[in-house]
Amino acid sequence: MFKPCIVVPVYNHEHAIGAVVAGLLRHGVPCLLVDDGSAPPCARVLDALVAAHGGRVVLLRLPDNQGKGAAVLAGMREAQALGYSHGLQIDADGQHDVADVPRFLDEARARPAHVIAGHPVYDASVPKARLYGRYATHIWVWINTLSFAIRDSMCGFRVYPLAAVNALAARRRIGRRMNFDTDVLVRLYWDGLDVVNVPTRVHYPADGVSHFRVWRDNVLITAMHTALFFGMLARIPSLLARRSGGRP
Repeated sequence: MFKPCIVVPVYNHEHAIGAVVAGLLRHGVPCLLVDDGSAPPCARVLDALVAAHGGRVVLLRLPDNQGKGAAVLAGMREAQALGYSHGLQIDADGQHDVADVPRFLDEARARPAHVIAGHPVYDASVPKARLYGRYATHIWVWINTLSFAIRDSMCGFRVYPLAAVNALAARRRIGRRMNFDTDVLVRLYWDGLDVVNVPTRVHYPADGVSHFRVWRDNVLITAMHTALFFGMLARIPSLLARRSGGRP
């Protein structure tokens, strides 16, 4: 059974989330908004979206801000509890191209045991520091998977098999903030899931709001890469065996 829903973590994106939801609903897939402790102006916008769109938009409200990763994981647990098989994660700030949702879902329908991961195609709006800084993470991901299977581990536009991501999160702690996207994708790869990379246009951002905190998040990302590296060392035989079996 392939029954997807769209999971959108939201934290103070009241100026962009209405347009994002309108674009997503055109594809006929239910949306689960996860309010990650937003301030009252955003909370009111989310309540209005639920009221306006009835059962097509569901709101899960966290009591305080816990971070993007924690919000996504809460949404994935809720989505599985509601009977969905797959969760499409997309950001609330409008940077992702909602017109690509059908392509992502078609890939997931054809390969339901895979992770469908966005591979960003940037326009001129991308901050150059972020663009070049991503390459350090790309290199570490290639080292920590002993493969080039993951083209971009930081893009927050992807489709997960819910059973796989929730089982992973139940047995170990995954990054709760901006370290989430890379951490979960590498660990799902370690668990044997293949990754399908889908090119998608990315524009930075619709509402001008970024929740990346340079010192805090860079410390978390560095700690994540360190932990993944030592985890990779213990998995070298299985990762090499996976490659020798003809898989990337």
